[in-house]
Amino acid sequence: MPRIGTRKLYFLLKEDFKALNISMGRDVLFKLLKAEHLLIKPKRSYVKTTDSTHWMKKYPNIAKNLTVTAPEQLWVSDITYIKTDTGHQYLSLITDAYSKKIMGYQLLDNLTSQGPLNALESALKNRKYNHQLMHHSDRGLQYCSADYIKKLHENKVQISMTENGDPYENAIAERVNGILKYEFLIIDGFKNHQEAFNVIKESIEIYNDIRPHMSCQMLTPNKAHRQKEIPLIKWKKKTSKVSPSEANINQIL
Repeated sequence: MPRIGTRKLYFLLKEDFKALNISMGRDVLFKLLKAEHLLIKPKRSYVKTTDSTHWMKKYPNIAKNLTVTAPEQLWVSDITYIKTDTGHQYLSLITDAYSKKIMGYQLLDNLTSQGPLNALESALKNRKYNHQLMHHSDRGLQYCSADYIKKLHENKVQISMTENGDPYENAIAERVNGILKYEFLIIDGFKNHQEAFNVIKESIEIYNDIRPHMSCQMLTPNKAHRQKEIPLIKWKKKTSKVSPSEANINQIL
């Protein structure tokens, strides 16, 4: 986790500080990292992966009225690009909105519906609960395709989509993209598909098993996914027009 935030870094290190008799609070750690030029500088990059100008049926945003109180009530989906020397790859992710666990993913060299569909099938295999599930995504043709909608219907999953292009309509999915790309340095790119896949697979395992989340009371996604009583932190919506994956909104997770 080469670019993990200082608050999470302090959470992971504070027991080691105690064991070594080092008296250091979070604010002192911030000052130390600043003095050593180790604070994270945000990176920005954008490639459009959503094409909503198509004829296929689009669904309303019903997720905005849902209060999430347990794992697998709401999944959020998105696609992000990955640079390689042989061309762009596209990473499809499905994340649980409650636990922030990445439930399924797929890396392909195209923007067809196959990548998101494979990620969805993987996520469905990883389900642990049988209560009602909702799937939220943008209105891209991949998520509106007949095969994707059919798979959701077959598994009795409710369908919700963004409506006005506001990235905050799918903020959790955008933020998870940003964590993988900017904290794990996936944004720097790879030589080829296989190298990208290997690093992304390892990064997702670390993300699910090790990285603590502020909105889950500093539990990891896997730990949060195994219980149902986290008092979720509510964050105020920001007015900035910058995408959540680019803005300084670590509070989302």
